[in-house]
Amino acid sequence: MTAFKDKKVFVKTYGCQMNVYDSDRMADSLATKGYSPTEDMNEADLVILNTCHIREKAAEKVYSELGRIRKVKEARSKAGKGEMKIGVAGCVAQAEGQEIMRRAPVVDLVVGPQAYHKLPDLLDKTGDGGRVIDTDFPLEDKFSALPNAKKEVTRKRGVSAFLTVQEGCDKFCTFCVVPYTRGSEVSRPVSQIVAEAKRLAEAGVREVNLLGQNVNAYHGEGPDGADWGLGQLLFRLAEIDGLDRLRYTTSHPRDMDDALMAAHRDLPSVMPYLHLPVQSGSDKILAAMNRQHTYDDYVRLIERIRTVRPDIALSGDFIVGFPGETDDDFEDTMRIIREVTYGSAFSFKYSPRPGTPAADSDEQVAETIKSERLARLQALLTEQQKAFNASKIGTEMTVLLERKGREPGQLVGKSPWLQAVQVDAPEEMIGEIVTVTIDSMGSFSLFGTMIGHPL
Repeated sequence: MTAFKDKKVFVKTYGCQMNVYDSDRMADSLATKGYSPTEDMNEADLVILNTCHIREKAAEKVYSELGRIRKVKEARSKAGKGEMKIGVAGCVAQAEGQEIMRRAPVVDLVVGPQAYHKLPDLLDKTGDGGRVIDTDFPLEDKFSALPNAKKEVTRKRGVSAFLTVQEGCDKFCTFCVVPYTRGSEVSRPVSQIVAEAKRLAEAGVREVNLLGQNVNAYHGEGPDGADWGLGQLLFRLAEIDGLDRLRYTTSHPRDMDDALMAAHRDLPSVMPYLHLPVQSGSDKILAAMNRQHTYDDYVRLIERIRTVRPDIALSGDFIVGFPGETDDDFEDTMRIIREVTYGSAFSFKYSPRPGTPAADSDEQVAETIKSERLARLQALLTEQQKAFNASKIGTEMTVLLERKGREPGQLVGKSPWLQAVQVDAPEEMIGEIVTVTIDSMGSFSLFGTMIGHPL
């Protein structure tokens, strides 16, 4: 294998939190061959686009970006700065790898999400003008093959970290490409996750967000040889010294079991925040989406969750304009939002994804109607988010200080409910968990005063 010395890699990440995690792991893998990350594409010897395929026109955005990168590559070559390799990773790579190779001759490497552990070897094969594509779903465990980041690298990435515990999805919602781009559900062994979490804590990470396309369907092998669920895993991770906060995302309503409820009830380190997408309030549309639950199922589940954790804040996903959605169906979605109430949420117009059942429906909703519905829905969600933030004014809360703010002497931290909180504090307090009194709020953040000593 060729050794790459003193090279720079620029990784541009699109989409979900798992892609952020994957980008870091790709950088860790390339570091073993002498690549160090850069935030300046112009000085990069290797550029990787880690792509997302969830939204409409995702592939076209990739081709547009590749056109810009091609110009940078040409300018770099003319300036005598050496060759620039270009790679495309992520879910667009998985879904459209051969088409990328055909349409974008500038691309040297296409690698799917299950092959990141092979990245150095694949890159080696691009020498002398070779072009490589790997979008297979290998049998080997990529996580055990990926190298661990050095402690100083982990520390530089911050005091809050992502940790993938599960990949893929078996739900097959009719609007979603994830089962086709990430594959079937695969869960990492408990021992592997605990070891990675311990390394993060030893590097100064105070908060870990467990990731999975359907994270609460986690079923990894436990130390006793049996499959453990997410609830059991959280109880084990809560035992790690220095790991003060635990979160997880994204969940499916069908997989909120009793053990997970118990983790929310009994573990102070599990934050009172839950992202639990419902997508629609219409039973007809939920059935068409293959969501496997009804309006009433979801509402009853929320009632159970709030019984065990009364202070929990909910986040959700909503799709408007799904094929066949009528005005009455949309009003059902507005009704469930009013009934449940959300601290935050993500909302989108339905966009057909090639290869999914919903894309072939002959009941597509007009774009003008989608836009009107989205505006109404987002106005309601914004109203609820502001009301939730306002409810925290005058209260005390713990805040994990994460980074410098825009103003001198200001730090930005994270509340237990995932709100950004700005306080006056010295830079050396980054990484501390402090008690803060909330004084006021901005559009999407809180302002507070630090009281007492770090926890």
